[in-house]
Amino acid sequence: MSISRVIVVHGYSATPSDHWFGWLARTLAPAGVRTLVPALPDSSSPDPVRWVETVVEAIGAPDDQTAVVAHSLGTVTALHALDRFGGDWRLGALIAVSGFADPIPGLPELDGFTRSRPDLRRTAARTGDRVVLLSDDDAIVPPALSIALGAALDAERIVVPGAGHFLADEGYDTLPQVAERILSPS
Repeated sequence: MSISRVIVVHGYSATPSDHWFGWLARTLAPAGVRTLVPALPDSSSPDPVRWVETVVEAIGAPDDQTAVVAHSLGTVTALHALDRFGGDWRLGALIAVSGFADPIPGLPELDGFTRSRPDLRRTAARTGDRVVLLSDDDAIVPPALSIALGAALDAERIVVPGAGHFLADEGYDTLPQVAERILSPS
């Protein structure tokens, strides 16, 4: 099955127009992939309940033609949202960019998202393509946290040397590795 719908979940202090999110939507559109980048409420002071509810609504019903692409805090948010779905759902792909599911040292304001751990085993079992994309020099999310997330999800790990946190001000207003993975899953 190919991916026909992508939900991009942005991170802390971001908006749908930041970084590489809009570029990804524009890149996938010619292939007929509908992309939604929902605006998560009050992103500079995120509330886990409101963020998860917004992502649940954006996903609608997970299926094998849907991919979730999440950046940073958006990853743990998306994982909690997937926990909310009952029944025998499937997800075509999950791509976590600088993702984490454990507390980030130095950012206690985000601990509400990691106080309870999402059911990573369940999500892994129900998701076809699982990828964790990280940099070896991420100063915001320690690479070890992304590596641990990837191991828990039994995900493929892609390391981009020197990419920081994949932010526009670090030169990341495109992210071809994500587009390529959606358009040509392995």
